[in-house]
Amino acid sequence: MFSVVEMSRLVMAGNAVDLDSALRVCADLGNVHITPYSGDEEGITVGKPHSDADKVSAMLAKVRAVNQELKCINRDGPILSSEVEKQVNSKSSKGNFSDRLDSILEVITSESDARADLARMAERVSILETISPLNIPLELMTGIESLEVYIGETPKAAKAKQVFGDLLERVEMHVAGNVIAVACQGKEAAEVQMALGELGSKPIQIPSGKGTPSSLLIDAKKEIDTLEQKIKTSEEEKQTWAEENGRTSVAVQEYLQRENQILTGHTLCATSSHAYAMEAWVPTASADKIRSKLSKVSSHLTIKEFEEDHHHDDDHHQEYPPVEYNTLKSTRHASLLTNLVGRPKYGTIDPTTMMAYTFPLFYGLILGDMGYGLILMLIALALKSNFGHNPSGAFASRIMMNMGIATFTFGFITAEAFGFIIDGTEHYFDWAPLTHMYHDLHESIHLPHFFSHTLKMSDTHVPFHRVGVGMMDYVLLSIYLGATHIVVGFLIGFINVFRAHGIAAAFFEKGSWLFIMFGGFGHIFRFITDERYELFSLTGWSLAILFGLGCLIIGLAIFEKFGWVGGFIMGPIELFGLLANTLSYLRIMAVGVAGVKIAELGNDMGFFNMVNAFNDGNYLVLIACFVLWISVQVFALLLGILSPSIHAVRLHFVEWMSKFHDGSGQEFSPFGGRDLNVENT
Repeated sequence: MFSVVEMSRLVMAGNAVDLDSALRVCADLGNVHITPYSGDEEGITVGKPHSDADKVSAMLAKVRAVNQELKCINRDGPILSSEVEKQVNSKSSKGNFSDRLDSILEVITSESDARADLARMAERVSILETISPLNIPLELMTGIESLEVYIGETPKAAKAKQVFGDLLERVEMHVAGNVIAVACQGKEAAEVQMALGELGSKPIQIPSGKGTPSSLLIDAKKEIDTLEQKIKTSEEEKQTWAEENGRTSVAVQEYLQRENQILTGHTLCATSSHAYAMEAWVPTASADKIRSKLSKVSSHLTIKEFEEDHHHDDDHHQEYPPVEYNTLKSTRHASLLTNLVGRPKYGTIDPTTMMAYTFPLFYGLILGDMGYGLILMLIALALKSNFGHNPSGAFASRIMMNMGIATFTFGFITAEAFGFIIDGTEHYFDWAPLTHMYHDLHESIHLPHFFSHTLKMSDTHVPFHRVGVGMMDYVLLSIYLGATHIVVGFLIGFINVFRAHGIAAAFFEKGSWLFIMFGGFGHIFRFITDERYELFSLTGWSLAILFGLGCLIIGLAIFEKFGWVGGFIMGPIELFGLLANTLSYLRIMAVGVAGVKIAELGNDMGFFNMVNAFNDGNYLVLIACFVLWISVQVFALLLGILSPSIHAVRLHFVEWMSKFHDGSGQEFSPFGGRDLNVENT
């Protein structure tokens, strides 16, 4: 749950004639990550693709083009591989998927050509409409070799005769609206161009054809109607094809991608004239099954569990296995968040499971509104409906749903909905059932003595008014959560370093921070809560800080290779950085209060004035206030989705994961791909 799948290294060799079979077995197993061969030993080269690879690759390119153009999806689950293979290899005219693929590609190409022709015809119509008032046949504009013809559009057409002046006696000019047409001999061309330039004329490219522009315009518009009808028919054919063949096409693409990997997998292996060899990573738990399958197509096979060389020297490089998440199904969606900063390095603790809970928790604590939480859940359902067929889409919708649930839950605790307080303290919402419920909750739920006295959170109860009497508790809650979150991060970092480099490195690199964290928190908390306690007094808490600082300097100097000078300089600087990290969690309170105030402002200016206007019969003011209220609510919702997400992400990726996370892990990519739309039989 907190660690990735344990991996073992597989080394296999055999007769060259068995390489095709070996690759297919690897693909069928679905859990073999082949490491590409990059050596240059004499007589051993990278393998060459199978002769059928080009054929499969060509068909795969067609399927990808169709699926991308038609946006084909599979909402009905995987198809049996035998059925997909039958579709691909069928020779009958009815069941041949290749023929259906070619037919829709012709439709797509035809539509693309029609759209290109439509764009050209639209440009032609625009020009013809511009020059149509001249009523001059196109052949007269283009077909007389002894004359130069210039046509331009200008807002100063009325001044044309004045600008041309005496030049009018040597040229032929027609003006219609804002369009000017001038015919002249070559020797007059320069003067004509200068005159047109003075008028600010924009040149018009004369289209091809014979006849008057008005008659050609009619033909062009008919051609546009024909092209638009052709495009409409093509779109209908595409939609019909996608409905009838979309699911199959998606499955065929996955099947062909798998076949393409198998047929080109030779390039991942070392080969000679008589033998092949490959290296791969496989899950340790599946080693026996993999060994029994691959031993039939190899003459040499070893599977050895990975063991890390415990070196602390940065110059030592070890090849680590690829990383496959091992989280529970209920928390696997949070891997989408982990991937944003890189998969955890193999052998380190995977934070995915913890983030599945803490990310929506922080988000909900910031937004905390029942109304907005309900909307977030509805958005999550819409995401799942439209993108749930894709793993990333399913994960994103699950994360959004958890954010909505957390927001709704904390909104219930704070008695907030769309910025309104719904526990009866606002007279507009003195609704008996809610008022009685929250009154009973306030009377029946009491936090333990530890919260009210030890942690000084005496105003924390249900309902929790975070803007008002509960604001100080809201501040304390943010700090307590931040300190706890950071301590957990350092503990994870301690375990990671201990596993990799031993107890000494773990103590000085991460244990020092734990001493500083506990000592600093205790010292400041005691100073705030005990008036007799002096800030710069020498106590057990302050001694813990000094001890931790000394250990940190040693860790930076020896284990982090900063040297003693660097350690003594960076140690105190890093100490203040930790304080900044902890105080950064105050953004939970600050952003939460800001969101409440924005919604409250919209309600005060919009909703309550709208109610007053309704009571006074002033319906124009009512409409204006309603528009204002809805606008502020939409703005608050959009801001509520974006801002808490950014801050919750920062608190995890920057303040927390920087204490332990190494995102250099390589993704585990099973040879042949993962089965999403094709079910292997």
